[in-house]
Amino acid sequence: MRTSVRATLCAALLLAITACGGGGSSGGASGTASGGGVVSPAPTTPVVVGLTDAEAARLAKQASFGPTPALVARIKELGVEGWLNEQFAATGSTYADIAAGEVRRDICPTGDTICARLHFSRAPPAMRFYADAIGAPDQLRQRVAFALGQMIVASEQELNTAAGIAAFNQIFLDNAFGNFRDVLQRATMSGYMGNYLDMADSNKSAPSENFARELLQLFSMGPDQLNMDGTPRLDTTGARIPNYTPDDVRGVARALTGWTYARLGGAPITDSNARDYSQPMIVVSARYDSSAKSFLGTSVAAGATPEASVAAVIDAAFNNASTAPRVARFLIAHLVTPNPSPAYVGRVAAVFANNGSGVRGDLKAVVRTILTDSEARTAPSGDAGKVKEPILLMTALARAIGFSTDGFVFVTRDTSLGQPVMRAPSVFNFYPPDYPLPGSVTLKSPASKLLSTANLLRWHNLIYDWTIAGDATRSEFALDSGLPLSSLTQPLWSGWEAFGTDLDAMVARIDLLLFANALSPAQRAALKAAATPITNADPVIQARKRAQMMLYVAASSPLFLVDR
Repeated sequence: MRTSVRATLCAALLLAITACGGGGSSGGASGTASGGGVVSPAPTTPVVVGLTDAEAARLAKQASFGPTPALVARIKELGVEGWLNEQFAATGSTYADIAAGEVRRDICPTGDTICARLHFSRAPPAMRFYADAIGAPDQLRQRVAFALGQMIVASEQELNTAAGIAAFNQIFLDNAFGNFRDVLQRATMSGYMGNYLDMADSNKSAPSENFARELLQLFSMGPDQLNMDGTPRLDTTGARIPNYTPDDVRGVARALTGWTYARLGGAPITDSNARDYSQPMIVVSARYDSSAKSFLGTSVAAGATPEASVAAVIDAAFNNASTAPRVARFLIAHLVTPNPSPAYVGRVAAVFANNGSGVRGDLKAVVRTILTDSEARTAPSGDAGKVKEPILLMTALARAIGFSTDGFVFVTRDTSLGQPVMRAPSVFNFYPPDYPLPGSVTLKSPASKLLSTANLLRWHNLIYDWTIAGDATRSEFALDSGLPLSSLTQPLWSGWEAFGTDLDAMVARIDLLLFANALSPAQRAALKAAATPITNADPVIQARKRAQMMLYVAASSPLFLVDR
């Protein structure tokens, strides 16, 4: 009955807002309340750089986990380049403390669920992911790290060690603006990845090809040769040209033999309970194939060290001509659009190949190029847009409302929405990068794979629970007694309550934060009409309830599902 009522309400209000037609308007309100995830600025003299509220909100959608009034204002104040420079220097998010807490696998007494959740589940690092996404100032670093983690995938589905998961994801935070070769090197040597794709304990007598294959197919060059603009290279018959052969995979696998897990407390490598998944793997020389090896046009001489063999593999993958356009296209798809023009991919790939100072793989230069490109900064055409994945739907809504959170409320929700962070169903992640937009024969929409009917109903229920039913007393916002890390979640409605009876200002805030000022006058009028009948003798309660209703209508609309 509860779901039915919500669905009926949703359908009616959704119809009202979507039936008003498209079209947008520029201008609108700028926010005044503070929001999470903003660098605390030193006193400065504002520089007029000409960004509109809508342009600032659009960049916030691409480069953060959701616009807030404070973030939009900061981008307007600094301009695109100034804000990017501030973000490149910003810190705040980390998993390092969780990564330092690796324990023996037999540490928890039987039945101690608190111990098990603390040490052997994704809960601690996943909570940190969401808490930092909502409140930490280094929003761009986190968005790039999130994207890299969806390209180079290891998952709790295979191995549930909180410290290992944290250490693995720390690689992406540390190197979001570093060099892609370092990302490949550290991910390759990660004990957590070593377990996930079987490089750990790969023996010269039977080398595992699992990690070798995914390194080439998914983490770097991809299966087919690419031109610099991301289009496939074709042979004289029009067929795609493979990047590698089975012999290359076998050669890489042989080069990556001879590694095992670091052990806690100096325990012997035979002690499987003492594996330290948070540390880089260590050498077991007896298991290493020290004979000569060839792969990807590279040769490793007989007698080369295991470290030298790994370096040769990483260099071959990193320097492959297809790696630049493939990484460029992947990051563009996650930050801006899954349908970039070949020219856009080419411009970014060229910077990956050479940042202007002869450096290949400079991710800071790559990210800057992606976000300052005209295709990112120009208002999109009618068929452009990027469907939000469930994680970004949740964070964008929470940041628009104003959440303070330990992250637990998100961890309890993301599985049902089809995207439990750090628990991808396979090394291919939650969706393929070329998943087609339903109804189109040309457009890609990776996140659309998760928009099943069941997931959309769950999304609508979540919006209802966090808006109309989203007062701070809601039970799911409370402390979780089963997790010592829990510090509860609180929706901060005070910023909305401060609008009082000024409904137009509330509508303008929603238009800015959720739609980058793209609503038409008719759509804004529909939002206002949904809230006007809500009255209360207490003006504070009335303002909150009106905001909750309008946010429910807005966030459950198809318009909010797509960033433009």
